[in-house]
Amino acid sequence: MELGMVGLGRMGANMAQRLVRAGHRVVGYDPGAEARTHAAAQGIEAVASLQELVAALAAPRALWLMVPAGEIVDKTLEALLPLLAADDSIVDGGNSNYKDSRRRAAWLAEAGIHFLDCGTSGGVWGLSEGYSLMIGGDEAVTARLAPIFAALAPSPDSGWGRVGPVGAGHFCKMIHNGIEYGMMQAYAEGFAILQRKAEFGLDLHQVAQIWRDGSVVRSWLLDLTADALKKNPRMDGIAPYVEDSGEGRWTVAEAVDLDVPAPGITLSLLQRLRSRDGDSYADKLLAAMRNEFGGHKVKAG
Repeated sequence: MELGMVGLGRMGANMAQRLVRAGHRVVGYDPGAEARTHAAAQGIEAVASLQELVAALAAPRALWLMVPAGEIVDKTLEALLPLLAADDSIVDGGNSNYKDSRRRAAWLAEAGIHFLDCGTSGGVWGLSEGYSLMIGGDEAVTARLAPIFAALAPSPDSGWGRVGPVGAGHFCKMIHNGIEYGMMQAYAEGFAILQRKAEFGLDLHQVAQIWRDGSVVRSWLLDLTADALKKNPRMDGIAPYVEDSGEGRWTVAEAVDLDVPAPGITLSLLQRLRSRDGDSYADKLLAAMRNEFGGHKVKAG
């Protein structure tokens, strides 16, 4: 089967490379010449424009978008629409908001173009381990593209599936990332407590290694944590500043809209926001309050 890949950044190129290894033909486009050159070296047919990309594919075409969520997705679709024909299919494999995916699907349907939203998990390890794929959209279109999903997944019959109508794929990925925030925060806090207990002189990498086998908290995330602790047990050279992709925020907002209590995920998001405040006015004010009512000492800053 053949596929057009739009976006040849690290994850897009890795996905395309995995498909090529499985015997599929992939034609890729990226606005960056360096990304195209790198992709070509991996056996991907890289072209210099969307026009060339569409022309290189036989109808009905299938295109996969791996571009950042937001306005760039809309601009890419606007550029593609005049080039495509009825019964062509587009898969958005990025981290788009599920509400945007539903809007885009309705818009493209007016031109007879199918749209699937595919929540994609696997990160930089997907090339070797496979990707977890949560697909939203028409059943028949999903079935048509099944060879692509099966090749990207960890195995042909596991790690992927149609989870519901358009929007469901990105909704599931949004919640997946919210859960990920909570799990990461729990591991980080636990190891911070272990690290602070200086009298035991704990080897945190050793503890993580022990937990990896037989423990109820074992996970791939713990495996990665153990690797990080082995490489840099003191976390030297790493600033205590944690970004968020946006999906954690969307998850919390959705929980509020649905009246679902999600304190763990919510607090993990707030902790990420807190990590970015290197000069916290709120903390200074708290110290001043304690001084006002109790005469507690204020540390000079």
